[in-house]
Amino acid sequence: MEKELIDKVLEGLAAQHPDAKPELVFTNPYQLLIATMLSAQCTDKQVNKVTPKLFEAYPTPADLAGADPLDVEPYIRSCGFYHNKAANMVAACRSIVEKYGGEVPDNREGLESLAGVGRKTANVVLSNAFGVPAIAVDTHVFRVSNRIGLAEAKTVEETERQLMKNIPEDKWSIAHHWLIFHGRRVCSAKKPDCGNCMIAEYCAHRKENR
Repeated sequence: MEKELIDKVLEGLAAQHPDAKPELVFTNPYQLLIATMLSAQCTDKQVNKVTPKLFEAYPTPADLAGADPLDVEPYIRSCGFYHNKAANMVAACRSIVEKYGGEVPDNREGLESLAGVGRKTANVVLSNAFGVPAIAVDTHVFRVSNRIGLAEAKTVEETERQLMKNIPEDKWSIAHHWLIFHGRRVCSAKKPDCGNCMIAEYCAHRKENR
């Protein structure tokens, strides 16, 4: 997609989703890290239902680091894969306490060294907790960016590389939210609502299927 077209797509996404922002509720990097880990194969809405009680019981990384994962599981059972998530959350917090002085690391290498934290989770935390430009590619970002033509990739990794190349760095973080909102509200997997899409005229998928 040419730069002029990319600019129009980004302008359209911004106009359609002026309220785009993180939907996970958090007040510090620790809370965002844990919420993002819980959001795997789970909706942000469901995660937001369980985190208040979870963070009341374990308000700091040190508190969660000292927990038995079996005691954590009841708090997060409704988020799915709770057994693995509880184990990873506790292990990650132990590393945070032992290696990083109880503070969530603010760099990719440190974040990705934590149990259960991959590139997508690291990108979410870097972008939303520390203000580091990043594009986290979840299912919505992957589907929408490749559908409309911002990327032409078959893997999450290649999609991220292409988006970083095609989108100005100062827009990486907000573009991530625009694409997520577009995927949830307009460009659904089964039936995209092209009639209410402000970038339909630029969409590669729509052009191919007219």
